[in-house]
Amino acid sequence: MPAPPHDVSGHTWHHPDGVLFRITKEGPAVVVGNGYESDMPGFAAVLSDDEIRAVLAFIRSTWPERERQYQSEMSRREKEKTR
Repeated sequence: MPAPPHDVSGHTWHHPDGVLFRITKEGPAVVVGNGYESDMPGFAAVLSDDEIRAVLAFIRSTWPERERQYQSEMSRREKEKTR
């Protein structure tokens, strides 16, 4: 499967920051597992962690306020779970 659109029509904004970071770094097939197939590779060999964070920050900046708030809340909940 191709990577989903990262605008409001896609589902990228449904995922918390940690998941988006891992998917970008490792690739969706690694993160999802269970034989999941995707055309999107991981970018660990191409981008540093800071560059991945910068790309994700740019993508988030293109979302409408409602989607940014939803994704921010998902990320907050994710962080609480890991404490």
